[in-house]
Amino acid sequence: MKEWGEIRAWRKARRVELIARRAALDAGIRAVATQCVTRLLIGGLAVDSRMIVGFCWPYKGELDARFAVRHWRRQGAAAALPEVAAAGLPLRFRRWWPGAPMKAAVMGIPVPDGTEVVTPDVAVVPMVGWDANGYRLGYGGGYFDATLAALSPRPVAVGLSYESARLETIFPMAHDIAMDFVVTEAAIYEAGGNAVQLLAVERARERTRELLAVRGLPRRHVVEESPGYSSPPCYAHELPGLMGENGPES
Repeated sequence: MKEWGEIRAWRKARRVELIARRAALDAGIRAVATQCVTRLLIGGLAVDSRMIVGFCWPYKGELDARFAVRHWRRQGAAAALPEVAAAGLPLRFRRWWPGAPMKAAVMGIPVPDGTEVVTPDVAVVPMVGWDANGYRLGYGGGYFDATLAALSPRPVAVGLSYESARLETIFPMAHDIAMDFVVTEAAIYEAGGNAVQLLAVERARERTRELLAVRGLPRRHVVEESPGYSSPPCYAHELPGLMGENGPES
């Protein structure tokens, strides 16, 4: 068993390696990968109009969840983006809609500026890497693990990453929380800390419903959208025609 200091050093090295590999991908390959994960997210997750979906604005070549979020919003679901409240504290999610007031936050990632704080029922979480039991290698801050640990009931956690970012193990520690599902451009996997299992799309929808029921989700939400058009650019031109001519919501 590695010591924590060794694990941190090992994770840092893998993080640098995987981010560099992701950044080197051709834009066309990233676009096709996003098309694939969009179809798998929409087909494999049982998201309905009662739910709030937490997601992250894509950063440094991450797979883009915004197309799936657009679909779910059109079905009546609400969306939220995370922001760092303070070092060492769980993230808080703020309601987002196209045109919501935005500001640049940690690492320059856009977050809603002063919108309602909400709690997601489903969280689509970007992963730098992931392992054979669905544990997530992130950017090293530990924010998502702390957030999932603090929320009760815990949202259904869906890790989003490239198939090539799979590792045998990240050497998980007690504070690490496995994703319920991992979605890559190639497949949907059930995880939860056990050996990941490939799921057909329909089985993934069934399994989502089962987890939601066990956890007493969705929560009771009352949300209203606000006017305004202050969101940052959506970069839809990078993925022309993916989910309609106008790309993801901005």
